[in-house]
Amino acid sequence: MKISMSSKDEGGASASERIDARIRELDDWRGKTLASLRNTILDADPEITEEWKWMGSPVWSRDGMIAVGNAHKDKVKLTFSHGASLPDPDRLFNNGLNGKVWRAIDVSEGDEIDADALKALVRAAIAYNRAKKKRAKSAKAKD
Repeated sequence: MKISMSSKDEGGASASERIDARIRELDDWRGKTLASLRNTILDADPEITEEWKWMGSPVWSRDGMIAVGNAHKDKVKLTFSHGASLPDPDRLFNNGLNGKVWRAIDVSEGDEIDADALKALVRAAIAYNRAKKKRAKSAKAKD
């Protein structure tokens, strides 16, 4: 895992340290769930970068944003920024299904997420980001 230097706060805490702290703050099932989702995401690709954005949201990126994780009162939400463009053969997405860009996985207490399916979704998001980056680079070269 890479740690983005731009993700350090004024006190010098890295994004990963801030995510660790957030997980500790969530001393119930939500913290355990967020930690599990995080571990699965990071296991999907060693080049994933952790960031801390929007006043307290863990973000995972590689060649662009992959997903944002947030704990709510009754769920942990993992939102894929380009989820509508990703294959989801295991039907992990259960929120935002009618949207044109993002898709989310809402995890409630007691829910189990298939780690292999989540890793496949993360890898698909990375492939999407790379293709998008390549298209942008190609279009820029034509100008």
